Amino acid sequence: MIFTKIKIFAGSSNPELAEKLADYLELPLGNQILKTFSDGEIRYQMLENIRGADIFIFQSLSKDVNFHIMELLIMGDAARRASAGRITAVIPYYGYARQDRKDRPRVPISSRLVADIITASGFDRVLTIDLHAPQIQGFFNIPLDNLMALPILIEYFEKIMPDENIVVVSPDAGGVERARMFAEELNAYLAIVDKRRYEPNKAELRHIIGKVKDKIAIIVDDIVDTAGTLTNTVEALLRKGAKKVYAAATHPVLSGPALERIKKSGLEKLVVTDTIPLSEETKKCKKIEVLSTAPLLGEAIRSIHEETSVSRLFL
Repeated sequence: MIFTKIKIFAGSSNPELAEKLADYLELPLGNQILKTFSDGEIRYQMLENIRGADIFIFQSLSKDVNFHIMELLIMGDAARRASAGRITAVIPYYGYARQDRKDRPRVPISSRLVADIITASGFDRVLTIDLHAPQIQGFFNIPLDNLMALPILIEYFEKIMPDENIVVVSPDAGGVERARMFAEELNAYLAIVDKRRYEPNKAELRHIIGKVKDKIAIIVDDIVDTAGTLTNTVEALLRKGAKKVYAAATHPVLSGPALERIKKSGLEKLVVTDTIPLSEETKKCKKIEVLSTAPLLGEAIRSIHEETSVSRLFL
């Protein structure tokens, strides 16, 4: 089914990326009321006729994640009750993605719970970028497109170091496939960090598997949170003889001491995307470079609306 109308409504989590996305698609953002009552409850109303329209609701589940999840659900419910033809949740960063399995007794699988409530609120499909765990796709009983930010990051490094002796480093065993694709595109070597995580946001670096001496190292990950693992890996690579160390990550959570750790580290540059907005202080850090995902999301939205393949956007 081809929908004649397409409209994009944006939550409050990432207004800069929402505006870039609308500009890329040459569409205005939907007219709406999105405020909070004095007691903190969310007030929402769509101020346009959306009957039969192809609706894309943009919301990154970051920074005050619980509030932004609720905001997304309320917007989806409003669209369903207004007789939208199809409702797609555009979620650049999927919150709670790191709680994707029972890794100890009596814990929730929060990423599955979030998937269930998104589906229950009336969404017909989900568009996201670099889920922390690929199996989260199976938590949804509606179509989900999990885009890759790797082409954006790879293009950046191809431009700034076309002929360098590069080694791509995976900070843990779980990220090896991502690092391997990155290395293949850059025609680079691959190294792996043997890491043991003994509690959330705390990990012990054991060994570096692979040759890094006299090479420019690029650490590749999906999320940078407190930056403890990142900065420890940077120092370990420099001790092993790496000439310079860069890092590339899709989602800049950058919570707690992350910014100070990055400033004090031997890292040349951390390259991230805009799936999560940076604080004003973080934007001033010269070690952090932000690349936009608006063209990637825009092309995916165009393909979904026109019922064409999204696979052209992958490596």
